[in-house]
Amino acid sequence: MTIEEIAIWATLIMLGLAALAALLFGLRNATYGKMNILASVIVISPAVILIALGFTMESWSQAGVVAMLVMFGLACAAMLFTGLRGFFGMR
Repeated sequence: MTIEEIAIWATLIMLGLAALAALLFGLRNATYGKMNILASVIVISPAVILIALGFTMESWSQAGVVAMLVMFGLACAAMLFTGLRGFFGMR
């Protein structure tokens, strides 16, 4: 194995461990009742969109790009609506 392959595998392993830790602590907070449902839905939505697009599109790389564009569009729409709400004085 070259140093590049070792670095890629090390990065993937650390990413997997971080995702596992986030899942475990999220489940722990859910059992303690300290979880905001809306925040949880917002955090999981990119993964759900990616998985749905991955199974319906030609390749997973295309699904990743489209999922990123969809999430970018949703973020822009959220900023627009938040700005409009502040502009019109609604709280």
